[in-house]
Amino acid sequence: MLTTNFLGLNLDNPVMVAAGPWNRDGASLHESIAAGAGAVVTESIVSDTMLDVGPRIACDENGAQNIRLYSDIQIEGWEREIEIAKADGGVLIGSISAHTPSELAYLASKLEKYGADAIELSVSNPMLESLEVVASHADVIYEMTKAVVAAVKIPVMVKLSQNTTNISKVAKAVKEAGGSGVSAINTVRGILGVDLQTARPVLSTYGGVSGDYIRPMALASVATIAQTVDIPISGIGGISSAKHALEFLMLGASTVQVGTAVMLRGKGVIREILDGMKAWGEENETGSIPSICGRALSNLKSFDEMRYEPFVSTVTGVPCEEHCRRCVDTCMYGAIAKAEKTVHVDRTKCMGCGLCTFICPAGKLSLGL
Repeated sequence: MLTTNFLGLNLDNPVMVAAGPWNRDGASLHESIAAGAGAVVTESIVSDTMLDVGPRIACDENGAQNIRLYSDIQIEGWEREIEIAKADGGVLIGSISAHTPSELAYLASKLEKYGADAIELSVSNPMLESLEVVASHADVIYEMTKAVVAAVKIPVMVKLSQNTTNISKVAKAVKEAGGSGVSAINTVRGILGVDLQTARPVLSTYGGVSGDYIRPMALASVATIAQTVDIPISGIGGISSAKHALEFLMLGASTVQVGTAVMLRGKGVIREILDGMKAWGEENETGSIPSICGRALSNLKSFDEMRYEPFVSTVTGVPCEEHCRRCVDTCMYGAIAKAEKTVHVDRTKCMGCGLCTFICPAGKLSLGL
């Protein structure tokens, strides 16, 4: 059920391990492949490596902030690292980052020679750039993609950023330049928090925020691209369960990439996601990954397509949790009241916003006409 094809590459499953320090060298990439990943993406490789700062990673229960920049292994060193990574087989995608099309083409051709199966262009960095990232300029992305495509015979995809006003326009530029696909999204520029006692941010500069914080934005980006551009998509952003992976696939992704979950929970999370996807597929009699991809898009409307429906909240027979008043306290229209061990909805006041159906921990409330 999990086998699929992405960018012309046959994968055992659609769960890839994203670029990041957890894939920093051949040994760690080999571990990701051995853990069950359908493909692995190297940490982003550059022409001139930089020394790391420290501390560089912070996290909380919802995600992480990371100010690790690029691979600290020179491009020539990746010949040996790729050999180690692929010692027992597996699909490896080389992530590269540079400022010019010619530099990207050079790095890509080197990685192709060393045995990479595809290239991913990393065109945004939340640490070194302002919000006006390269990834927001479709014309620049076109030239970069075109140069790399001309330099190699292996597939080329581009990792897109949320920091753009029109991600579909950028994805179209990738396709027009001959790119094989896109991945979306990169981490988002942010600050994880501030220590109130010392008045210090948890990390001393802006960084790439990932995890649960960015999944809604990533889902929206993938859906937007899928609805407007016919190009394969690898979904990235806060994926830590089979449910998350399936959400991305249903909104138009062909594969998904896991990064922060691997960093915070270890590479065993890959098998957990795969087992969950397989179980879901068997339970729902789903025959293949392609049959899942894009399934939810027909149910996704633009705001202009929405129409008024006189929805109201309805109380079911499910018992309330003892002492719970969450639906009463959060109803903005004063439509819900609690009496004894149940709640009542005043249909003349209910405006059908739907909040209570998500708030209720018992699932007692539903929305209907």
